[in-house]
Amino acid sequence: MLDDLDDIHPLFHGAPSSAGFKKLRKRIVRQTREAIDQYGMIERDGKKQKWLVCLSGGKDSYTLLAVLHELKWRGLLPVDLLACNLDQGQPGFPATVLPEFLERMGVEHRIEYQDTYSIVKDKVPAGRTYCALCSRLRRGNLYRIAREEGCSAVVLGHHRDDILETFFMNLFHGGRLATMPPKLVNEEGDLFLYRPLAHVAEADCEKFATAMNYPIIPCDLCGSQDGLQRQQVKQILDQWEKNSPGRRQVIFRSLMNIRPSHMLDPKLFDFAGLALGSEKFEQIDTEIPKLR
Repeated sequence: MLDDLDDIHPLFHGAPSSAGFKKLRKRIVRQTREAIDQYGMIERDGKKQKWLVCLSGGKDSYTLLAVLHELKWRGLLPVDLLACNLDQGQPGFPATVLPEFLERMGVEHRIEYQDTYSIVKDKVPAGRTYCALCSRLRRGNLYRIAREEGCSAVVLGHHRDDILETFFMNLFHGGRLATMPPKLVNEEGDLFLYRPLAHVAEADCEKFATAMNYPIIPCDLCGSQDGLQRQQVKQILDQWEKNSPGRRQVIFRSLMNIRPSHMLDPKLFDFAGLALGSEKFEQIDTEIPKLR
């Protein structure tokens, strides 16, 4: 990849020249492009698309912003990009960091202030985590902003490990097999939600954002992170990965290789209608319902 100042987006100015970083960057770009293609994130109706790229200031959202601009810079992503940060009023949030960074990088952006933190503090009982309600309020505001800006999609920085952790949280605590899909339609049916980093490992996001020296904002400003179920699941996955390197990727591949006939859900496979000598088994087994 060329790193002449005239040949790259400002988000990549000052990128390390080491072979290790170049491999990392190439891998993240390739995996993001694969996810965009595999899950049909670019609409083929001929209309110009505009994406609202959600930027929290964490390592994942910086990686998302950079790689999308890399793809657009190289003519591989024919969409307009609008970076958006929703300042939710958490105490100690450094409100000037992201606007100054985005201005310096020449990135089109919108900064929105909505004090949802006070609402969450008022509604959530003492000792309970804020994340569920906070997330719902944040998502509602982002959908509103996307509509106001004429965007067709809200784009989030969730990566492979977020998807795995959500799968196990649903398995252990929700009694269902489900996770974050890379593409879905909101309840109102007027906006897509995309996760282009679906194939990218969290460790790669951290290495990339750290190497680029992006101004990382900590994700624990609200003080509600201790004891979360997600942290417990992350520890389990970390131990599995330590005992068997590559375990995360094997589990992730299983989410892309589902056989309804070998599960137990009669809504996905017609067990009652299965008959000896029929071809119904193969026909149903290869038909997987679309996620929304």
